Amino acid sequence: MQVSQAIETRRAIKAYDPEHRLTQQEIDRLMTLAMLSPTAFNIQNWRFVTVTDPALRKQIRAASWDQAQVTDASLLVILTADLKAWDKEPSRYWKDAPQPVRDYLVPAIGQYYTGREQVQRDEAMRSCGMAAMNLMLAAKEMGYDSCPMDGFDFDAVGKLIDLPEDHVIAMFVVIGKGIKDAWPRGGQLPMSEVVINNKFA
Repeated sequence: MQVSQAIETRRAIKAYDPEHRLTQQEIDRLMTLAMLSPTAFNIQNWRFVTVTDPALRKQIRAASWDQAQVTDASLLVILTADLKAWDKEPSRYWKDAPQPVRDYLVPAIGQYYTGREQVQRDEAMRSCGMAAMNLMLAAKEMGYDSCPMDGFDFDAVGKLIDLPEDHVIAMFVVIGKGIKDAWPRGGQLPMSEVVINNKFA
């Protein structure tokens, strides 16, 4: 499948076959592709929680307005980010780069993020958003449907997955075999409204 086709056919699907299971090989493939998503300074701050335990999925569903896709989809991925990834052995993010590159970039990481909590959080959300798109497009290529989600109690879900204090939840992505088509597109804004040439008028 071409990337453009995956983009055009991907929709947020709410109804899934609860009997379908992804193989571990398929899950690993999805995670491998998600991990190729870009991150600033290559800090790789996303942390993907793949929830496969049925009992935990039921608890998370209860904290997600009882949305059926949380339990019925083949896979629930909670996209979280380590807000302090930039400060945890940052040299490892550039260990394979030439020495001059390491000498320049590794110190720059600390200089950029130190004392800038809002920037750290913004970076987490950007990173997880890009990874979520990779996941959904990869799933589409593999013949699966998906749905991005933020309709849940973030604090309650954090407790259920033992989220570390220096991590934050960005969103869910559920993946599986859809059994009901998405509603027709509700209405796309015209390009003239959303694409600005050079400056806002």
